[in-house]
This record gives sequence, C-alpha cells and structure tokens, in this order.
Amino acid sequence: MSEIDAQTRTELEAAVFRRLVAHLRARTDVQNIDLMNLAGFCRNCLSNWLKDAADAHGVPMTKDEGREAVYGMPYGAWKAQFQTEASAEQQAGFAASRPEGH
Repeated sequence: MSEIDAQTRTELEAAVFRRLVAHLRARTDVQNIDLMNLAGFCRNCLSNWLKDAADAHGVPMTKDEGREAVYGMPYGAWKAQFQTEASAEQQAGFAASRPEGH
C-alpha cells in the first residue's frame, strides 16, 4: 500500500470493519463455530475486540453493547433466532483447533 496518512488509514480500516460486520450480519447462516473452526475468530471475538478498544480509549462500553454493535441486535435475540445446535463434527473441529482463550 502506498504511503497514506494516519487519519486516512484509520478511516479505511473503520470502513473495512463496518463492511465485515455488515457481511456477518447478512450471513446468519454461518454459525460462530464455523467461523472459529475456519478462521480462529467469530462474532463474539469481534465484539470483545471492540470492547477492548473502547476500554483502551476510556470509552464506556459493556460486553452486551459490544455484542449488539456486532450482531445488530441483542445477543440473546440473535442466538434465539439464528443459532443452531453445533454438530458433533463441528464440536470436534473446535476442540482440535481451539485457540487460546476460547
């Protein structure tokens, strides 16, 4: 990438984050366990990272607020509407590739 100023870099990174979140909101068929098994992170990770960034900047944000920012609705509502039971194969894949801290 060519040299860009810090403000422009921040704006580009923010746009990418918003696009990723919008994509994940649209792909409710993709379960968090699928994301974890394939990529080592999921929607909950993103919401935790958002809260961590808020904490680092002294911006008040609860865990629930971070999750709602990523899911586009309260986490409990998303789970009730979209989350399915993980298959034995998904659970085994998660156990085999589970990153530290999950």
